Amino acid sequence: QVQLVESGGGLVEPGGSLRVSCSASTSNDMYSISFSGWAWYRQAPGQQRELVATIINGDETNYADSVKGRFTISRDNTKKTVYLEMNSLKTEDTAVYFCNAGWGTNIQRYPYWGQGTQVTVSP
Repeated sequence: QVQLVESGGGLVEPGGSLRVSCSASTSNDMYSISFSGWAWYRQAPGQQRELVATIINGDETNYADSVKGRFTISRDNTKKTVYLEMNSLKTEDTAVYFCNAGWGTNIQRYPYWGQGTQVTVSP
């Protein structure tokens, strides 16, 4: 069984920075998994889940217009971890952030999700 576990969320003031992480693990130590693609989504209260950033095939990154220039997605394959570095945070970035992982270029087919981590941007 594959698990994705996010960490690093919290409360930050507008203009501040935060880094969230998502690590993959399996319940069986004999089985190792690696993903070719990762995505970060976020969902604010009363709103639909929104795609924030993707990293596919190692270094192909894409960002939502709302976070371009402020957020950076990266990965560490040896640690099976993806990161989302968030700078110049705004109150509208407040949401639960979810990681998503799979294979190929069609992110809508990525099967694995984390449980989410809360990011709150508030004075």
